[in-house]
Amino acid sequence: MSKRRYPLLRAVAELVNAANGVQPIAREGYPTIGVFAFGWPTSEMSPVYMGVSMLDALRRGLRGDFRGTRGRIALGLTTIAWALLYLIHHRNVSSQPYFEEPLRETLGEDYEHVGSRSQPTRRRHTRIGIWPTELVRRRYVEKAGTVQYGPHGRVNRADIWRRADLPRDGKAPVLLQVPGGAWSIGMRRPQSYALLSHMAERGWVCLSIDYRVSPKHTWPDHIVDVKRALAWIKENIADYGGDPEFVAVTGGSAGGHLSSLAALTPNDPQWQPGFEDADTSVVAAVPIYGRYDWFTVTGSGRKEFIGFLQKFVVKKPFVQNRKTYLDASSITRVHPDAPPFFILHGQDDAIIPVGEGREFAEALREVSTSAVAYAEIPHAQHAFDFYYGSPRAHYTAQAVEKFLSWVHAKRKSAEPTIRT
Repeated sequence: MSKRRYPLLRAVAELVNAANGVQPIAREGYPTIGVFAFGWPTSEMSPVYMGVSMLDALRRGLRGDFRGTRGRIALGLTTIAWALLYLIHHRNVSSQPYFEEPLRETLGEDYEHVGSRSQPTRRRHTRIGIWPTELVRRRYVEKAGTVQYGPHGRVNRADIWRRADLPRDGKAPVLLQVPGGAWSIGMRRPQSYALLSHMAERGWVCLSIDYRVSPKHTWPDHIVDVKRALAWIKENIADYGGDPEFVAVTGGSAGGHLSSLAALTPNDPQWQPGFEDADTSVVAAVPIYGRYDWFTVTGSGRKEFIGFLQKFVVKKPFVQNRKTYLDASSITRVHPDAPPFFILHGQDDAIIPVGEGREFAEALREVSTSAVAYAEIPHAQHAFDFYYGSPRAHYTAQAVEKFLSWVHAKRKSAEPTIRT
């Protein structure tokens, strides 16, 4: 391949990558994995991509890569890619109303005022992104703040996030974070640092956990560990300044599924072997871009997903074990006494289609007597809250804190959280 063609191919690659960040180029089947792998960092960290690309273009321009017809075309395509990257960033920065309006519509115009009565701790005034907390994000986890919540060694460990000045008898509200990873990774580090550091700064006690994952382990080991973590919190969190009477749960992707399922099945003995009498109830749930339906076999990506569950997670044929898949589906476990929910999903999610979030929110709203807020974020890819400097990660942390603070304030004042 000649050197003259290389800049052109490189420019085409940059343009395709930027276009994929603007709009996923595939939404069906296994190609979505590659679409997500490239589109995810581009859609959340486009200024980094653009800065690196500009510096590289300057370097290549100085050595003459953009001379001649092909070189000028390559430069033109690269410039278009920069424009698309700027569009991506503009969309990201401008997305805050899509996080806040659903809360205002569901909780009322005064929801921020109500929530401000929850935990009156000082608030940092930051620009886009949570750079002051994220540059030293794990300062909220003390060396002695990693605990063993279950019997399964390293996979049953949790990090406790709390402010060093939080009184041990402070009865601070508690948030459990369940990491994602397709039920096969589940690493607590480095997931949800933006949210955990923000909540800790606001005076909450937070736990992020590891849990048993597939294919080494088999369903329902995953949800059993989440339940065991909740039981540990209820029994021990007071020693760390937390309130065992106010425990909320959140998680993204597989963690969104597990957190929602845990919230909808409190004290269910089938998933509490050996600790059937333990309290595993929560007061609120915030599942983010989760898989809530394990039983529907038709629709976008459903065939591949059911096949994945059969082979790696549940390890049982779907047809002969339909009840197992139904029981594991959060959408089939909705009920009138469900706690308040705040569900978030990105419209451009290439891994878990946005329909999952819509349908789950609709199913909850049909039966639940508690508040059910649903935020659908335009142009957001899967895992839009992961990157530390992403505006969407910042907006997610803020919105989740406002929702949970509203729930906490309502409970403190003994006012009902019933949706009107």
